[in-house]
Amino acid sequence: MLRALGYAGFGSDKLEDWRQFGTSLVGLQAVERGNSQLSFRMDDRKQRIVIDRAMGEGARFFGWEVADGAALDALAARLEGAGVAVTAEAVELADNRRVRALISFRDPAGNRLEAFYGAEIDETPFKPGRSISGFRTGPLGLGHVVLTVENIDAVMPFYVDVLGFRLSDFIEKPFRAYFFHINPRHHSLALIETGKNGLHHLMVELFSLDDVGQSYDVALSEENRVGVTLGRHTNDFMTSFYAKTPSSFMVECGWGGREIDPATWQPIEMTDGPSLWGHERVWLPEKDREVAREMRMRAAASGLRAPVQVMEGNYKLMSGTCAWWDEVSKAG
Repeated sequence: MLRALGYAGFGSDKLEDWRQFGTSLVGLQAVERGNSQLSFRMDDRKQRIVIDRAMGEGARFFGWEVADGAALDALAARLEGAGVAVTAEAVELADNRRVRALISFRDPAGNRLEAFYGAEIDETPFKPGRSISGFRTGPLGLGHVVLTVENIDAVMPFYVDVLGFRLSDFIEKPFRAYFFHINPRHHSLALIETGKNGLHHLMVELFSLDDVGQSYDVALSEENRVGVTLGRHTNDFMTSFYAKTPSSFMVECGWGGREIDPATWQPIEMTDGPSLWGHERVWLPEKDREVAREMRMRAAASGLRAPVQVMEGNYKLMSGTCAWWDEVSKAG
């Protein structure tokens, strides 16, 4: 059914602040769209992220990709069969989204969702806003989105039973969070139970760890820009930090995300996380931050480790320099 997160859009009148943030910190390519819109490229597609002044601050939409027109029709029928109101959007909106066709509907938390097919490809190469190696997209999609919800149990059936998301894993403390996949990316969607509906963050994955580190330097140079410090997650193994955007949510810049096999994956409760190290969450209440710190300290004390996820050409094997480590490595 759904293949990947294809695009996302956010309402804001801070277009110039967004342009600076998107290009200089994240490394996106800004695309001119008139006085009321700013678009960003991150690969060969004409746009992946849209900032729209006309939508109003806090408004948002997420575009989920399907294979073709038949799949879009089937999804619309499935949604209507589940009692969900569906709108077949006009050609003008499809042109604005740079896709062949789309439908729109809302999840139980009120988030505007769109499903589409036929994303437009740009004939010109992607030109990042600063010197980076690029973003990991393709069949895995734009990245992932994390929504805050009043109650996970009230929202999860819609995504799982109607849209076909599958649970990757979940945590119950220091806060409730459930992670869902629709392709080999560990999660394309997560729900965090906070007592209110909103948007927590959007994740983009870069090809190089140095890309993330240099983005982090940019964020550190700007007052109050870092929302979550550099760290590594226990479930998707992502090394990342979170930067506060000009709007009321964050962008996670990450590297080394885990791939899973959707056909064989079995979800589990993560009790050693949500991070192996780092990721001091500025946004959490102090009580919950202390719980998160204690969990990280337990992970460190127990020697919890996870293999680094790399791509061909993104690493170089080293020889061991310690007799003890060489024996441990052989045994593993």
